[in-house]
Amino acid sequence: MKVREEKLRTIIEWSEKNEDVRVLLLTSSLVNPLALVDEFSDLDIEFVFEDNTNYISDKSWTLKFGNPIAMIEEDESCFNHKHAMKMLLYEDGVKVDFKLYSKSKFIKETQEKELPEDWDIGYKILIDKDGITKQMLKPTYQISIIKKPSEKEFQNLINDFWWDTTYVAKCLVRDEIFYAKFMSETVIRTEYLIPLIEWHIASEHNWNITTNKYGRLFKKYLNQEMWAKTEQTFSGSDIKENWTALFSMTQLPQYFSIVESRMHFPSIAVPVVIRFSYRDFSRSAAAILRSQSLVCVARRASFWYLRIIFLSISFSSSFSCDG
Repeated sequence: MKVREEKLRTIIEWSEKNEDVRVLLLTSSLVNPLALVDEFSDLDIEFVFEDNTNYISDKSWTLKFGNPIAMIEEDESCFNHKHAMKMLLYEDGVKVDFKLYSKSKFIKETQEKELPEDWDIGYKILIDKDGITKQMLKPTYQISIIKKPSEKEFQNLINDFWWDTTYVAKCLVRDEIFYAKFMSETVIRTEYLIPLIEWHIASEHNWNITTNKYGRLFKKYLNQEMWAKTEQTFSGSDIKENWTALFSMTQLPQYFSIVESRMHFPSIAVPVVIRFSYRDFSRSAAAILRSQSLVCVARRASFWYLRIIFLSISFSSSFSCDG
């Protein structure tokens, strides 16, 4: 992206002339060989100042690189007193995240035995006027690689998945769409489905792959059938659509159950008795949807759905307070 490259060049030239700037780093996706980079990728810049105090309190220096139309400022208290941040969206469409270090705190960070995540994901030294980056460890790019779960972690996720689907069912009966969406999207999709799909993909690639943040590359790595089934878990604000999406969510552990065998875990995702119950329930629910009012659908569907969910939980072998 030409505009982004020009802005980076402007930042480098300003830093070379500014005696307060001792080190300039480029980090994150633009210097990570495993990252997805496109025209919308951010510039992640790290300044190391002799003293960053004035650059934290003052923001006029950010105007040297363009006209900002939005800005978020966070002082060192937000980052364990290690550095500050200024995140800007410029009028030309380029977003830049500036990390502001003081030299003494930067040196202390480079002396750690392990690289911080932000550096291990990738960094490039653009300027080093004092040679203080020589002791920095090389990035491994492994922080974004999907990690194989332990058997307990896997079982706990499945338990929590089945348990929390009951909240969605109850919310849909009550016509509480906000809470239903919170549970289905913020909790179930983010905390359970995304890791489950990540594990499925990683198990097919010898646990040496990244799908980027929150499933950005799921569509690339799932086959057409699995992607179609995953798409069916999304819905709008219509209550009927949300019931359909919920039923689709409960089917995914079945389709991804091969992960268990690849990791040599006992099969717990969907017990056999639940598979039969679910098929019967699905046919009944479909008939109700065709012939009855929304209220009747919700009440009858919720009753049977909750029975199935609690049956599933009772069959799980590792439900515990720390799950």
